[in-house]
Amino acid sequence: MNYRHIYHAGNFADVLKHAVLALLIRYMQNKDKAFRILDTHAGIGLYDLTSEEAQKTGEWVDGIGRLIDAELPEKVATLLAPYFDAVRSLNPEGGIRYYPGSPKLARILMRPQDRLSAMELHPEDCRRLARQFEGDYQVRVTELDGWLSLNAHLPPKEKRGIVLVDPPFEIEGEYERLVDGLAKGYRRFSGGTFCLWYPIKKGAPIREFHEALQALEIPKMLCAELLVRSDRETTGLTGSGLIIVNPPYTLKDELHVLLPVLREKLAQDRFASHRAFWLRGED
Repeated sequence: MNYRHIYHAGNFADVLKHAVLALLIRYMQNKDKAFRILDTHAGIGLYDLTSEEAQKTGEWVDGIGRLIDAELPEKVATLLAPYFDAVRSLNPEGGIRYYPGSPKLARILMRPQDRLSAMELHPEDCRRLARQFEGDYQVRVTELDGWLSLNAHLPPKEKRGIVLVDPPFEIEGEYERLVDGLAKGYRRFSGGTFCLWYPIKKGAPIREFHEALQALEIPKMLCAELLVRSDRETTGLTGSGLIIVNPPYTLKDELHVLLPVLREKLAQDRFASHRAFWLRGED
């Protein structure tokens, strides 16, 4: 995969990831107590979809571009409202030119008492991210390997939080690093909500990945997957998955409402599919 995220910003994988992240944030806000969001692979924060890179792939057209003005069932529109409202707030004149990465989305949704720690290893990307939040006392941007932050930045002093792990999958072994990273992070912050993103494409070791996660014996682990096309004629990204540890008790039912509509609206061929199930937990 060419991971510089500007090529992929706003695509179907972002839609799933960011819709769920927004739901997790809103759920945490059901209590007045402050919480922290740790974004381990934060990127640059804000993406211009008119840029040369975004226009080169046009992936956002088949992602957020299809969805934001679509007619949706009332329950789905309600579930997507926090995410859509954040995107629209960046585009007050209508349309979609600017798309928020996960740190920008989180910041838009945060309350005054909430905090964001954003990690980015790439020096130039980290500088761009820091400029996004210059002077913002609720956000700390750190140039750091996100995998290290699962030790160094957990548990947060707030004792409540969401940990988003969205690695680049540029090199071999990222599925294994996700498992190891979750094991380390969970040992330090067992009460936190972890959200791990992974790509689905031809040859990806998804079954082995799931089995390795199950072997961690973490009590509550929910999986959500959205596949938009067959992998028969491509080696590229065909689907997107999330692992949510300590999910809100409402989330599985919400995914059963949301995922069928995302599949319908974002399908690129007749083989599109979805599923939401407990890797470990309540079933």
